[in-house]
Amino acid sequence: MSAAPVLLVLAGPAGSGKTTLCERLVAEVPGFTRVVTSTTRDPRPSEVNGVHYHFFSPAEFDARIAAGAFLEWAWVHKKNRYGTLASSVLEPLAAGRSLVMNVDVQGVENFRRAAAANPVLARHLATVFINVPIPELRTRLGGRGETEAEIAHRMQTAERELLEIAKFDHVIESRDRDRDFDALLTIYHQVQARVAANA
Repeated sequence: MSAAPVLLVLAGPAGSGKTTLCERLVAEVPGFTRVVTSTTRDPRPSEVNGVHYHFFSPAEFDARIAAGAFLEWAWVHKKNRYGTLASSVLEPLAAGRSLVMNVDVQGVENFRRAAAANPVLARHLATVFINVPIPELRTRLGGRGETEAEIAHRMQTAERELLEIAKFDHVIESRDRDRDFDALLTIYHQVQARVAANA
């Protein structure tokens, strides 16, 4: 019997390493793919529609919202919208593929709401917060070459995000890339066992 598919949704402040964790999980664990999310922003030169994102015009995005096609969506920096199509999650899960994605804390809350109304999503979903101590977070952001204004803004956002930590199914106390990845693998195996038990 093949392994039970899971949906791991990662969140955490900028600089927590959640994108790196997602990429490593896909690269190193067979059967994992990233959820392809949707956006109204223009593609960058290296980005491919349907691979990096589903790129929609604002009108196309509106039509899909009206049709109830999104599990969650949000404005980001008041400029562009990002969202997750139900088909981008439910179809791969039905095909037996495990999924990982990172979204902001607001997006995770929207996933919880969607799971409350969708038993399939509820069975496969697990939310994971990557927690970084505030002083360490400042150091990491400083190392990314961001301006003081950008760092200050991201730190304010991080402090708001930390208030939501108790709502997550799992928390990784970030130390370094390898230990964080080991912690994520442990969570993956726990979730997989839970999904299999509830099949």
